[in-house]
Amino acid sequence: MAQRQMLLMLEALMNDNKRLPQTPYDTRHRIRQLAYFRMIHESDLVCRKSTRMDRRTFTILCHLLRTVSGLSSTEIVDVEEMVAMFLHVLAHDVKNRVIQREFVRSGETVSRHFNIVLFDVVRLYEELIKRLAPITNNCNDQRWKCFENCLGALDGTYIKVNVPAGDRPTFRTCKGKIAPNVLGVCDTKGDLVYILAGWEESVADSWILRDTLSRENGLQYANLKWCPKTCLDEGGGGHSCEVFNGVGVNGGMKIG
Repeated sequence: MAQRQMLLMLEALMNDNKRLPQTPYDTRHRIRQLAYFRMIHESDLVCRKSTRMDRRTFTILCHLLRTVSGLSSTEIVDVEEMVAMFLHVLAHDVKNRVIQREFVRSGETVSRHFNIVLFDVVRLYEELIKRLAPITNNCNDQRWKCFENCLGALDGTYIKVNVPAGDRPTFRTCKGKIAPNVLGVCDTKGDLVYILAGWEESVADSWILRDTLSRENGLQYANLKWCPKTCLDEGGGGHSCEVFNGVGVNGGMKIG
């Protein structure tokens, strides 16, 4: 019965955030615990819906933040709750006031702990981001063995989007579809490692590539090498022209 009353009060607080200051502290604390438990520990389905990860992955992330980044609980919020707030914002792109209602916290508490977790997540980049390994001279992969020291490949593609009527002419492709010109970079396994979207279809590939390389947080590289179409068609270890022939004229580009 007590838990049912807590659930009813939790729903009332979520529907009317103005009642929060009138609720006793102990009651708010118990409601907070119940709300967090339902969001994270009730089931993998609910946890994945709230944070975009299952309970095991959530636990691993909290462990990494504690042991590697040094994240620790504050006087009023423990590590799991602040990580849950952080992930809920990223997963659903919601504003501060939504997190206030979901976690029964003040706006200042939500903002402060979001920034604490953000700072510590950035410090995890060496653990979470795997650096690309170049192709060696003894590579057995038929698609890449001809490209020693290569890290990956880049190409352009079109993705259908909805844009305002006034902007449609610049996004219209030669086939009459509305799509931006998207630059993608993949590693030797075909996994995307960089994407630049937003350019109009009418913009030349060379201009998009120049923009990618000139951005402060743009694509970083040691050397760029063109792959002629004959290499991709005939002698390039079985490469597919559909993968590499989007950047430049009659060829693709390898990143080394």
